[in-house]
Amino acid sequence: MYAIIETGGKQYKVQEGDVLFIEKLHAEDGEKVTFNRVLAVCDDNGLVAGTPLLSGATVAATVEKHGKGHKVVVYKYKPKKNYHKKQGHRQPYTKVTIGKIQA
Repeated sequence: MYAIIETGGKQYKVQEGDVLFIEKLHAEDGEKVTFNRVLAVCDDNGLVAGTPLLSGATVAATVEKHGKGHKVVVYKYKPKKNYHKKQGHRQPYTKVTIGKIQA
């Protein structure tokens, strides 16, 4: 059984027990979160897709930790104009473990 959920503007295919790194959530470590933006659920009876969301379908998950991703270097440069600018960025994330998928 798997489900397709939407969180942080992205879509993820999840199964029970999966570990995901998603956009940062405002939840404490060890806290239970529920994703109610479920786009589709596939089980023994086949695929059930929403238009665009399934009503009543939820995916429960547990927040494991928060952190920052790898550093991305952004370098801007204009030739012959003595202009260059170096910036770094680390995207914050939340690590979650998927629990129960309820269709």
